[in-house]
Amino acid sequence: MSVAEKKAVMVNYEGMFLLDSGKFAADHEGTIAHVIEILEKAGAEIVAHRPWQDGKLAYEIEGHMKGLHYLVYFTMPGSGMDAVTRACHLSDIVIRQLVIKQPQTLFDAMVSAIDPSAAPETEASSDDDVDYSAIDDDEDED
Repeated sequence: MSVAEKKAVMVNYEGMFLLDSGKFAADHEGTIAHVIEILEKAGAEIVAHRPWQDGKLAYEIEGHMKGLHYLVYFTMPGSGMDAVTRACHLSDIVIRQLVIKQPQTLFDAMVSAIDPSAAPETEASSDDDVDYSAIDDDEDED
């Protein structure tokens, strides 16, 4: 198999996008679609997303005193990060962005916290599976 035929390795990412809250208030769906479109054009598969916080910024950024933080969890080949950064810099909706790699366990936990329907299927554990004999609270009582 040649290098060109190898499938790109998907990496788990957490993205925090600071959006223009005025544009978000005026067109909620269009603003979200814009962020999702930026990611999908770079080859990302969106796993979960939601607004995080809307409010006054600690300092003015590019003339904006307010902003909406939008949280997105996605998988994407690492080569797509340049395209995401470039598209965000050219966007009039995205003020700033921060994208970090996430290990699989943290990624799964955060996805299930913000969107339980998007969480990966795991076996449900019950109290019957816990070994309480390993816990000895009475050690000091001699």
